[in-house]
Amino acid sequence: MLRLRRAGAYVRLLIILLLPFACGLARAGCIESPDPAISRLQALAIADPHKALAGAQAMLGRSKSTLSPEKVAWLHAVRADAYSALELDAEARAAAAAGAKFVPDASAPVRLALFMTDAENVYDAEGMAEAKRAVEAVRERGNIEPSAQRCLMITLGTLQFRENRADLAIATLTQAYRAADAAGDLRQRMLAASPLSKVMGELGDYRQALALNAELIEWNASHDETLTLSVSRYLRGIILREMHEYDAALLAFANARALSVTLGDEQGVAFADMRVCEVMIELEDFAGARQRCESALRTFAASGTVDVIKQTRSLLAQVELAEGHADRALAILNDILANDAIDMPPREVAPLFKLRADANAARGHIAAAYQDLGEYTRRYTNTMETRRVRQVAALHARFEIDREIDRNATLQRQLRESQQRQAELQRRTWLTIISGSLAVLLLTAMLMGARRHRRQLAALANIDSLTGLPNRRHTAQLIEAALERAGRASEPLTIALIDLDHFKAINDLGGHAGGDQVLREFARLARTTLRATDTFGRWGGEEFLVAMPGTTLDVALAVVERVRTVALTIEVPGRGEGMRLSMSAGLAVSESQPRSLEALVARADVALYRAKDDGRNIVRIDQASIDAASSGVRRALR
Repeated sequence: MLRLRRAGAYVRLLIILLLPFACGLARAGCIESPDPAISRLQALAIADPHKALAGAQAMLGRSKSTLSPEKVAWLHAVRADAYSALELDAEARAAAAAGAKFVPDASAPVRLALFMTDAENVYDAEGMAEAKRAVEAVRERGNIEPSAQRCLMITLGTLQFRENRADLAIATLTQAYRAADAAGDLRQRMLAASPLSKVMGELGDYRQALALNAELIEWNASHDETLTLSVSRYLRGIILREMHEYDAALLAFANARALSVTLGDEQGVAFADMRVCEVMIELEDFAGARQRCESALRTFAASGTVDVIKQTRSLLAQVELAEGHADRALAILNDILANDAIDMPPREVAPLFKLRADANAARGHIAAAYQDLGEYTRRYTNTMETRRVRQVAALHARFEIDREIDRNATLQRQLRESQQRQAELQRRTWLTIISGSLAVLLLTAMLMGARRHRRQLAALANIDSLTGLPNRRHTAQLIEAALERAGRASEPLTIALIDLDHFKAINDLGGHAGGDQVLREFARLARTTLRATDTFGRWGGEEFLVAMPGTTLDVALAVVERVRTVALTIEVPGRGEGMRLSMSAGLAVSESQPRSLEALVARADVALYRAKDDGRNIVRIDQASIDAASSGVRRALR
């Protein structure tokens, strides 16, 4: 629920400490010093930041009078990289500022390296906005070489994501990823993959997030990069936690923590403890959560990093509230939210108002609770703007298409090479194999034609011709199979029965062609908004059915609310400019045996009629599902 601070810090680390592994040597800087001795210190900054600091300081003290201003600046860049690796933001920025004084030329490589280190260590809202403007201004100067431009793109994408602009970050980071790949620079591609994995996780595309993370882990492990391997495993834990795979997440955090212990990385240990605390809260192990969070807080307090201290304290506030100490929770949250928490990124602040609303309600402060809930709703709504949702979906789809194009191009190249070899073989032996080859080709063509015909027939039987979605029969088959799998795994399966509001009136005013257009557009937008693991089909007329395996009511409600928000962007033909579509939905969850689709749909239908009776354009939940939900889910729904 709160900002993944260590993920931000270590994404920053991977961006600043770029990893060109030539001949097995890891070098830290995105832009490398031409001096071999300083280059070795840059490599050391990622392997052992304390030794890198000592080495850079020794060179500065021993040879300062004989060093050129540029080399002095490079040594300060090593210090900035090492402090950044140790997650000491203020020290990293101070070292970057000290180095910049020695090189007035803003386009010099060392100035760019110092500039990016400084930008990557900014976390307050005002500072991030200023850093982003500065990065964009540097990129627009036009005298930056392509390699440095890619580094700036990764820095910019990271800042955009911290500002809660995942729609911008995914475009910037995808461009950096593809540009590095086209240039054959695998190390930069890995650096772009790290924050891109986090953005994909934030957007709910966990399959892509885990795939990118697996690339990073393989890269780090094969090049003996213990520190960055710890970071990558930590990021994997964050993705798994978002997927509610809590056991796997705890294992990933434990692996990351063990690596941090071997490195003597106290900050890394503290971040792992904080994330374990967060998972334990989800699992309602509040005593264990308190122990981990208090341990992490002692380390963070020693380093004086304000935003991560506040994040850890907010987790402790959740523990206090869960254990019935609403007064303590309220005191902590009042302190964190003083001055609207301007020293924290805006994307982290909204959930804190929701938490304080719960604490105020528990203390009987109803007016304050309503005020905080209103502030939370306002901030949360701003992040769910329809325009941004559509942009993210489009950019995400573009990234998927680009990756598919790359894969297809590789397959086609391999096929052409294979065909050339086969042609050469055929030219040598044509007198002996021509008859057999013709027979094989004819048989292959017949088999392929028969196979295509069967696929076309199967598609016609299973797909709704208007929307392109599974039809009612196929939807029922898919969901019954999902119910069976959920039963074997003892997992919940939640369905949503969706009905488009006032659809008869839409047909009357816009004609059947207008109604068909609305159905097609809703099916398209809903399909891009739902998760890859969800089943979505047309149930009949203006009704649609969604099945969400392994999904509790609170998560399912959030998913369907996103679909409801997207539906509001669809214009209704023939109803005047600005008239929008709306939808109502009923949710029901199946958690017990036997699992019957017919019974589950009937319960969802009752909830749908409640939504219609309550005024439409809302989502309602089957009462039996609420009664059967865990206390944690019921609290989340409240």
